[in-house]
Amino acid sequence: MLLVLLALPLVALLLHVKAEQLLRRLADPAVLESLRLSLVTSTAAAAAVVTLGLPVAYLLAGPSFRGKRLVEVLVDLPMVLPPTVAGFLLLLAFGRAGLGGRALAAFGLSLPFTTLAVVVAQVFMSAPFFINAARAGFASVDRRYREAAATLRAPASVVFLRVMVPLSLPSLIAGAGMSWARALGEFGATITFAGNLPGRTQTMPLGVYVALQQDLELAVTLSLILVVMSVALLLGLRSLPGILPGAPLARTPGR
Repeated sequence: MLLVLLALPLVALLLHVKAEQLLRRLADPAVLESLRLSLVTSTAAAAAVVTLGLPVAYLLAGPSFRGKRLVEVLVDLPMVLPPTVAGFLLLLAFGRAGLGGRALAAFGLSLPFTTLAVVVAQVFMSAPFFINAARAGFASVDRRYREAAATLRAPASVVFLRVMVPLSLPSLIAGAGMSWARALGEFGATITFAGNLPGRTQTMPLGVYVALQQDLELAVTLSLILVVMSVALLLGLRSLPGILPGAPLARTPGR
């Protein structure tokens, strides 16, 4: 019954797709612009998450420290927050009266309702997916490898880059892929923090929302593109050796 529940919406979408209409709408400027903006922002968000999330994941995979539970809660919070609440919190933080907003205003910058705001919202919502996967990967590396590198007097940076990252690579790739997919599908935080401006902040999920009110055919086209991209990503991750399922991503961090 659960598999039916998961598959039925996909079947319903495919039943609404007509080949001639799909080919015609794929060339629609609205579709191309939303697709371009979604790919640019989600890729930028995933790159930022990997860059900023690696040190956090490595820290959480290591020995316990004071305040570790608080850091874990902070990292996981975006996964349980309603996306619209997350967008509102970002607006409070980076709006004109917010702490971050006032700091940016000193340099003549304004973040809300810009393309950069889309990236920030996507980073906020997708970061836990990468950090938790990377943390699990780092924690699964056999301690003996690190001890062997230490006996050879390898610096900490060398141990991280030459031992930890290569051995955790399946989890890092899986986490980056899931983070990218989460950023691609982000809706609530984006529309609240960045708005819904065509060509500037209107990503594909926002385009689906608008099209549902006035152009069902366009909504079907955009939805199908998102579904195909998501399925292709998951199939690609599972086709790589050591990545989903059975990769360190499926293990409990630190166990």
